[in-house]
Amino acid sequence: MPARRRRRPTARDHGSVSVELAIVFPALLVIVTALIQYALWFHARSLALAAAQQGVSVARAYQSASAAGRDSALSFITEHGSDTLLNPTATVSSPATGQVQVVVTGRSVSVLPGLAGITVSQSAAGPVERFTVADPR
Repeated sequence: MPARRRRRPTARDHGSVSVELAIVFPALLVIVTALIQYALWFHARSLALAAAQQGVSVARAYQSASAAGRDSALSFITEHGSDTLLNPTATVSSPATGQVQVVVTGRSVSVLPGLAGITVSQSAAGPVERFTVADPR
């Protein structure tokens, strides 16, 4: 079997790897930056959901004020991730009789300086605790 000859690079091929790298590398940087931004958004979203759930658990307690739920949600964010969820706000509402809902909104951290992060909004709801008496029948 005859041996195959290796093709020697011609003068046209010199520097082709540098050109390929110059084309591929910016696209790779954009993909990595997008993945990091997604991770920051997902973490801020998880923090907002946990804060909303904390606010609902306080606001739905027996004879609790709705302001206590809002304050609890905001203090949860302050304690666990004030640098992750920027400009947080919490609102408490009653979507139906005997129900309480807490909505936490804010912005995630942005990888690119000067650009605002992605808006995050999460909500949690639950029934308000109330005292009931067994039916005497």
